[in-house]
Amino acid sequence: MTANLSSKEYDASHIKVLEGLEPVRQRPGMYIWSTDAKGLHHLVQEIVDNAVDEALAGFCTTITTCLNEDGSVTVHDNGRGIPVDKHEKTGKSALETVFTVLHAWGKFDKGAYKISGGLHGVGASVVNALSEWLEVTVYKNGKKYFQRFQRGIPDGDAVEVGTSDKVGTTVRFMPDATVFETIEFSQAIEIARMKQSAYLSPGITFNFVNKKTGVKQRYFFEDGIRTWLKKLVGNQQTLSSNHYINAEGKDCLAEISFQFVNSPNDHIISFVNNIPTIDGGSHILGFKSALLNIINEIGKEKDKINKKIWEFQYSDVTDGLYAIVTVKIPEPQFEWQTKGKLGNSYVRPAVEKIVYDYLKQYFVDNEGEFDRIFEKVELAARARLAAKFAKETVLRKNILAWGVLPGKLADCARKNKDGTEMYIVEGDSAWGTAKQGRDSNFQAILPLRGKILNTEQAHIQRMMANNEVKALITAIGTGVKDNFNMEGLRYDKIIIMTDADVDGAHIRTLLLTFFFRFMRPLVDHGHIYAACPPIYKFSQGKKEEYVYEETHTPDMYGFDKDKTEIQRYKGLGEMNAEQLWETTMNPENRKLKQITVTDAEEADRLFRILMGEDVQSRKHFILTHAKTVKEIDT
Repeated sequence: MTANLSSKEYDASHIKVLEGLEPVRQRPGMYIWSTDAKGLHHLVQEIVDNAVDEALAGFCTTITTCLNEDGSVTVHDNGRGIPVDKHEKTGKSALETVFTVLHAWGKFDKGAYKISGGLHGVGASVVNALSEWLEVTVYKNGKKYFQRFQRGIPDGDAVEVGTSDKVGTTVRFMPDATVFETIEFSQAIEIARMKQSAYLSPGITFNFVNKKTGVKQRYFFEDGIRTWLKKLVGNQQTLSSNHYINAEGKDCLAEISFQFVNSPNDHIISFVNNIPTIDGGSHILGFKSALLNIINEIGKEKDKINKKIWEFQYSDVTDGLYAIVTVKIPEPQFEWQTKGKLGNSYVRPAVEKIVYDYLKQYFVDNEGEFDRIFEKVELAARARLAAKFAKETVLRKNILAWGVLPGKLADCARKNKDGTEMYIVEGDSAWGTAKQGRDSNFQAILPLRGKILNTEQAHIQRMMANNEVKALITAIGTGVKDNFNMEGLRYDKIIIMTDADVDGAHIRTLLLTFFFRFMRPLVDHGHIYAACPPIYKFSQGKKEEYVYEETHTPDMYGFDKDKTEIQRYKGLGEMNAEQLWETTMNPENRKLKQITVTDAEEADRLFRILMGEDVQSRKHFILTHAKTVKEIDT
């Protein structure tokens, strides 16, 4: 699955031009998701993707990302270097063509790259178009070349600026502040992405440098996703071996690592050509189908299938499954530009055959392991049927119970979910205040009574018996786990608004656990938020200031400490409706934290520690971090 072109053979003839660049600055969201922090970080990933393409093709061993002191970013790889000779169609250098023409890249020439990531080949030109300035330095054939661009327009031609024995490409760019809402890069996000790329590219070194903070990280994983899976599983009780498959099917190279654990949770991560596919796709369907078919087939052969259950379902075989599924294919087709879901239909049967053939032989040789897995799957099936029975019982008692919205939900007037928000609040007092203070056109309020069920170790049937969890599921509208459907989502933003105290933090953690384990796509797609109510109000005469940080003092806001009246807000109900609107719910003034998962491995581990059954690990974590941790960002 690698190309066979040498550095000298990789020239301008391999750069295929499809269309112009004009639409990018007019509609950036079509190419990079959005112009917020997510879109900003996507710029870096596009340049890194191009470097990874060189690694996939066998011509790159080191990739370095650097956050510079002036706010710009540098990405360097030691690949072959972008071609600099004249391109036949454009009349410009291949270097200029790559960075100024949409859909111009070596990946469109099958002889140059058999496998490639990147934003359908538009990555380099899109980054250039959305940068205030961008500089490219190419080291190739003993020479050094340079070209600079401003907002996508060349300052001059690509020119030879010296000699060098180095090889590769260095791209440095400054995001355009007139395009993006923020141009401040997150060190945590970039480090997590570097580590992820290293797991997916065994044998390739990924370096990260932040010149502002002095932080340096190096990632190199010789065993790739096998090491990653071991980290994901951690110290959980395992029911199977750490399986590893690396096999080639028709136009598809599959690399898969998976293991069953004694837990109701599952954690499946997938990639195509090193690109995360948060919504899965044909490769995940192939993997799940192989597991389902082989377990059903052998279970029938051994006369293990319970007649009341008949055959298992996808949700049964993924219960307690930790897996990393990555495929490499020549021409990936993604769902829109977001690359969230793989669409190539031929990948499903290719992956399914690879996994099925592997497991067929493995289970013949390891009957004991099959029996353990089968018992786990059967337990999950029984739980599913019990949950179904419990739901049907409720429906029989009240035929409309799951068809109508929760009685306490104060819904919004807007029918289209775009721009709508649902606030989850604690108790009737906060519900009443929030209901009075909201903008009822687009803001809905759902109260919860007390602390909801800890769903970290809860099976689905126990969840369905919990009134607060049922209210959440019904109000949100997507369903959970394998029955999750994003099209049912009723609100654009789901905002957790709890008191600014320890109990409020605990309730927020319980809710985040529920969303992470049972509605994970809502987190992945940025629909979950946490409101930030004020902790204090400082008053002196007619001057007032709402304060959101525990450590802030009156003098920091120009108040006299001795004459300042300090009001501590212990709960949302202590504010009147107007104050809650102005400080916490008004989009023009409020502070919202979007809940994201920059490091799935770490997030999964922390949820297990903080909310799981391992008391010793939780005690150790608390004792270790109690004095230093202020807040854990997921």
